[in-house]
Amino acid sequence: MSIQDGNSEKKNGWVQLAKYGQLAFVFPAATVAGWLVGEALDRWLHTTWLYLAGLILGIVAGFVELIRAALSADSK
Repeated sequence: MSIQDGNSEKKNGWVQLAKYGQLAFVFPAATVAGWLVGEALDRWLHTTWLYLAGLILGIVAGFVELIRAALSADSK
């Protein structure tokens, strides 16, 4: 094992930490973005329920990204 091998393992650990750390931001961001889009549509169309649809779509988008990250980590 050379010095470069140890350095690449350390770098790989940081890359994995960053990939999993982004999920802590992506999931809430997708939820909030869906809620905001639904709220904007509610104001524009004078309805009272589209924020729920946007919220649900944002949560689904967050879960899809979570599943994609988990599957890509398993395949490597």
